Amino acid sequence: MLDWVSANQSLFVWLSSLSVLTFVGSIVALPWLAGMIPEDYFLDSKTAQENTNRSPSFLRLLAVAGKNLFGLLLLCAGILMLFLPGQGLLTIIVGLLLLDYPGKKIFERRIVRYKSILQGINWIRVKGGHSSIKLER
Repeated sequence: MLDWVSANQSLFVWLSSLSVLTFVGSIVALPWLAGMIPEDYFLDSKTAQENTNRSPSFLRLLAVAGKNLFGLLLLCAGILMLFLPGQGLLTIIVGLLLLDYPGKKIFERRIVRYKSILQGINWIRVKGGHSSIKLER
């Protein structure tokens, strides 16, 4: 086992670097991403749904494919970080939020309904000059 670790030392350096980069990137990107969420995103109204529907174009399809590929990369890296040093759970959650899959909206609503998570997101949004997220009660 020790021989395998010694032989693959560069792999551990790359994974550790990815872990540090993901951690710093999440700290930097979190305020920007929280501000990008429309305040009515979690409402189940027709207006909220109309804001998320856009006509498909080549650039939009390319952006969605890139977002899903990055989400898959983060998901895989997060799973590895459960066994290696790094922010595994945080990376898995970010990866899941970036991916498109059936039931994603329900999953997001369930997460944001936790009081501590909603307060944290709204605190970041208010600090960034954005209004608080609206939820149906």
